[in-house]
Amino acid sequence: MWPRLRRSWSRLSQLTRADRWFPHVPLAMGVGLSGLLQLVPDLRHLLGLTLSVPDLGHLNEGFSTLAIHGIPQFAVGMLLLVMSLGLLWRSRLAWVTTMLVALAAVVVQLVASGWRYPLEAGYNLALLLALLAARRHFNRSSLATGTLFALTSVLLTLGYGVFGAYLLGTQFHPKITGAVDALYFAVVTMSTVGYGDIVPVTPEARLFVVSLIVLGLVIFATSLTAILGPLMNNRLIALIQPRRSRMDRSNHYIIVGDTALARNSFKELKARGQKLTLVLPRQVEEGVYPQADILVGEGSDLEVLRKAGAERAKAVLALGDDDSENAFVVLAVKEIGEGIRTVAAVSDARNLSRVKRVQPDLLLAPQVLGGELLAMALSGEAINSETLFNQLLHVR
Repeated sequence: MWPRLRRSWSRLSQLTRADRWFPHVPLAMGVGLSGLLQLVPDLRHLLGLTLSVPDLGHLNEGFSTLAIHGIPQFAVGMLLLVMSLGLLWRSRLAWVTTMLVALAAVVVQLVASGWRYPLEAGYNLALLLALLAARRHFNRSSLATGTLFALTSVLLTLGYGVFGAYLLGTQFHPKITGAVDALYFAVVTMSTVGYGDIVPVTPEARLFVVSLIVLGLVIFATSLTAILGPLMNNRLIALIQPRRSRMDRSNHYIIVGDTALARNSFKELKARGQKLTLVLPRQVEEGVYPQADILVGEGSDLEVLRKAGAERAKAVLALGDDDSENAFVVLAVKEIGEGIRTVAAVSDARNLSRVKRVQPDLLLAPQVLGGELLAMALSGEAINSETLFNQLLHVR
């Protein structure tokens, strides 16, 4: 039964191209929905709206109970919205932060309300388990991803501050009557400078200021971690593994990815006396690539490729198991310099035409070759070496 289910799931994944959107897109939508639901009561109050479903704001009661510990509900909502964007980018930091918030929500729901809201508690628990099960899919911690994540987080929080200050303008002294004043107040508050020239005078305005300060501090700390994390990680790797061979990264080959094809290519090129630099998504066991010049990072990251010396390389070989990632590596190399030769591997024959569009100098399609050989053998056809060579190597 289980093998049949696995085969059915594999076929369904191929038909729907699940590797491109599952599970990070559904999880991001689930977390984003939780964040939006935290903002419903406050937006309804601020805008004076009445909803046709009065209990909509209680659909995710578990997160809102965090307010009893001094965290405003709408601050939690904004944090979850920002984290949902990070999950879309498969950010490891966003996954960790969302896990902590979801775990806190489940614990508070259990302790504070005694599971009085089983639907909401079940939703939070299911979200927590889904995040835990998908942990391997959130492993991106590159500097480029972290910077984009940080910039989006800051802009989203700033928009929240400007929006809230403008709507509550009459509840400040002096009153906030324009967008410029609202922007000034949001920046001063988020930075915790607090000149005191604009002061909240009502409980609603004070609560908004508290949420903006808390949210600003959280976003600042998260953004700082997202940017410094990859830098510190690379530095620690360099310190922990000082015996890795260092070479002059010029006139060499760069292999991106840790697959059987990448390992065999490394072995054969090494045997022929070629200089090699490996860009791996994660650390590997000692001895897998003996005496190799290794960088840990994303092959599609411009900074990682420049550090590997892509502009001085003979060629960059994108040999990962993800066809889309290989295509992104080729695009990144072309952004560094048009004269750099590129090689891309294609695991799924259906992606061959798509990867061709990024115009690598050489395409490796071993799956197409295997299918051609099998068809020839079963049908009794004569093996045409020229046809096989064209199937295996697609030269531009």
